[in-house]
Formats: sequence, C-alpha cells, structure tokens
Amino acid sequence: MNYDQARWTEDDDRYEPLLAEKRSTEVAVEDSPLPDDLTRDGLDLPDLAEPELARHYTRLSQMSYGVESGPIPLGSCTMKYNPAFTEDVAALPGAGTHPDRSEGTVQGNLELRYRLQEYLAAIGGMESVTLQPPAGAAGEFTGILVAKAYHEHHGEERSEIIVPESAHGTNFASAALAGYDVVELPNAEDGRVDVEALRAAVGEDTAALMLTNPNTLGLFERDIEEVAEVVHEAGGLLYYDGANLNALLGRARPGDMGFDVMHYNVHKTFATPHGGGGPGAGPVGVVEELAPFLPTPQVRKTDSGYETVEPERTVGKVHGFAGNWLVLIKTYAYIARLGDAGLADASAKAVLNANYLASRIDYEIPFSPFHHEFVASAGRDAADVARRMLDYGVHPPTTKWPEAVDEALMTEPTEAETRDSLDHLARAFDQAAADGDDALEAAPERTAARRIDQASAARNPRLSWQALDE
Repeated sequence: MNYDQARWTEDDDRYEPLLAEKRSTEVAVEDSPLPDDLTRDGLDLPDLAEPELARHYTRLSQMSYGVESGPIPLGSCTMKYNPAFTEDVAALPGAGTHPDRSEGTVQGNLELRYRLQEYLAAIGGMESVTLQPPAGAAGEFTGILVAKAYHEHHGEERSEIIVPESAHGTNFASAALAGYDVVELPNAEDGRVDVEALRAAVGEDTAALMLTNPNTLGLFERDIEEVAEVVHEAGGLLYYDGANLNALLGRARPGDMGFDVMHYNVHKTFATPHGGGGPGAGPVGVVEELAPFLPTPQVRKTDSGYETVEPERTVGKVHGFAGNWLVLIKTYAYIARLGDAGLADASAKAVLNANYLASRIDYEIPFSPFHHEFVASAGRDAADVARRMLDYGVHPPTTKWPEAVDEALMTEPTEAETRDSLDHLARAFDQAAADGDDALEAAPERTAARRIDQASAARNPRLSWQALDE
C-alpha cells in the first residue's frame, strides 16, 4: 500500500490527506531532461532458462547469511526466526481484499483489526491502539505527534523531549522531526537513568521522556516508577520505545509502569519479517487521556458487527488505509498461536538464552544483571572482532554501541535459538578473542566478499546481476 492509495479521486468527501500532504505545498518545477548518458532505449536483461535462474538465486542464497542460516545476534534488533505459518495465514484469499471495499463486505478483516488492537492494548497495558504506523520509527513519530496534540489541546506549548544518551537513534530523530528540541540525558554509573539528572532536566518545557525498558544495555530501569513520577509531576508524558518489549512480554506491562504512550515493533516482538525482509509495522498504544488524538481510522465493535471510526481529536492519517495490512495479519497470527503462556515462555527463553551465552564467552560485560541482551567489551577494535566472527560462520553482534561500553559488542540471541546454536556462537566469540591482531585486521578471509571499503560502498554503489570488471 503506498502513498497515493490514500486518495479517493472521484469522491472528494472521502478524501483524507496524510499528515505529510497537509504540510506540503505545490511548487512549479522546470523541466529537467536526463543527460544522454543516463538514458537508454531498452534494458539489457539476461535471457536465461528456468534452471539457470533457479541456480542463480540458489547460489545467491548460499552466499548470503540470513536468520534461517543461523543466529543473528544483533543487539536491540530482536532478529528472531519468523515461523512460516504466519506467511500461510497472510496468503489466505480473504487477506488479499482491496482496501477500498465497503465495510459490510470485509467484516472478517475488520474483526481481525479490532482483535489485534485489543491484543496489543492488553499486552502493553494501554487503553487504545492504532495500527496505522508502517514501521517502528514511524510509530515513534506518531506517538510523539499524539503527545504534542494532547499538550496543545490543553493549551500548553512544551518544546522539549528528553532522551537518554543510550536511547535508539530514532528517538532523537523522531522528537526533532516532530518539532521538538532534544535534551540528552546522561546515564547514571550503573547504566540506568540518572534520576537526579532527570529532576534537573525536567520542567515546564518538558513534553515527554522517551525511554526503553530494559534499556539498550539490557538493564531493567528499576526506578521506573520514580522516573514516571518525576516526569508526570512536571506535566510531561512518558514514552515507551517498544524495541525491547521481548524481555517483558507476558510478564510486565509498560502501562503498569507509568508509561502513557508506546509503540510496538511487531516486526521484532511478534516475529514478522524485518531487517531487509520487511515491511514492518509500528502500532501505537496510549492511555485513556491520549486516545482521542490517535490517527484515524480505528475499528470499533458494534451490536451488528465492526466499523471504522475517527477519534474525536485525531492527528489525522499517518499511512494509507489500515497500515501495512499483511504484516498486521502475521502479527495477529503469531499472538493468537502462542497465547498468553506462549508469549511469556518466549520472553523467559529470550532472557535465559542471553544469560547462557554471556556465561559462555570470555569477554568483560561491565553492566548487569541484564535481561534479553547484554553488551560485552571487545577489548580491541569491535568491528575487527565482528569481521573475524564472520570467518567462523556466524553473524556478529551490533558493534560500537551503546557508547557506555568501550568497543561494545551488543548481543541479543533471542528465544528462538537452541543450546547448540548458542554454543556455536560462543565458540566464534572466543575464537575471535583468541586471534592475533594480524588475523583480525585481515578479516574476513572466508566470506564471498572480503573486507570492503564501507564509505565507498555507501557513496558509490555498483550494482549488477553479473560480475563487474575491475
């Protein structure tokens, strides 16, 4: 579903512009023909037989490393295995209905959307949920827009969002994109929120504090109730970044900790594809006071079925129709399949696996007790260690972040891994740690692509279906 599909050109009364459209203006642009060297009359597509095509893509898949090849322990990314049954559900004929069909003909789809709203609200401890945002970062942006609308409705012009230094980079970007000044909050020595620093930072300009719990060091913010009290006393709102909800799933709820608004990374927590396999989705949940400001539409249950409604003071639309519909179907299927006990079990195994892996590697881990992820110090260049781990047949963890740990290796094994796969990953960690500097500086040596110039690869990409001449 794309941007233009939000339009109904033949019936202006039904046309509801996206927020981006409301803020845009049309400008005249002069014709600017492409240079001759960038134009062509035809495409030089390969003429291949089916077996050649199948072998080509099979070979490419064998050259690549994916979550179906082995663990991808990227910290704070929850790259878990995505069960195939959700793909089957999303491929059912009823899932492919046109989004502009009348509500009376898609009652089943509306019921699924309604149930998913209810599931996510129950999991997060929220009053109401929108399914519209198409990604986690889009959920952050939407949540902050809702908070902004709430403050403006109450006649308050608050200008600042507080973000801890270890927060995800998207938190800073979302706050700035919504028009706020960002106040960076330093960590305490134990890696958690410095409550005294927070008291000094909040004030009448504070619109919200954006927080991840457990934080990006894997540490649970044990002072979260005090943090919520400080923010609320200043008149601000507490925002929950759902990136690490995998650690709390079925066991604790952000709403019960005092959070007012949150986004769910359903493409992380609820096993829908992401990280190149997307698209994702980033539903947003809010407490009762903020529910009137959620994006439109939402689904409501009536005596005769289900219908879409517009919240009383909605911020508008942030994506076409129902959001990324097929991703939401997979999310629903995953939650319904696991149920309460299954979700809590997934959380327990995620925490167990992280602690087991950490106990098996010979690295310093400065901050603990951690939950579903941990941050080890490489003790040398973390990027070199990561490249060397590629030679041992595994995907490396996140490197050099968060900066609270020197040469960080941020690792999240997820609940999907077996003891054998964790042991294999631990051996790769320790083999890389035992290698000399020459081996690390030359790595990777056993992969299809050797060490690349990352800056040139980003700035001057050369993409082709066949080998390029040097």
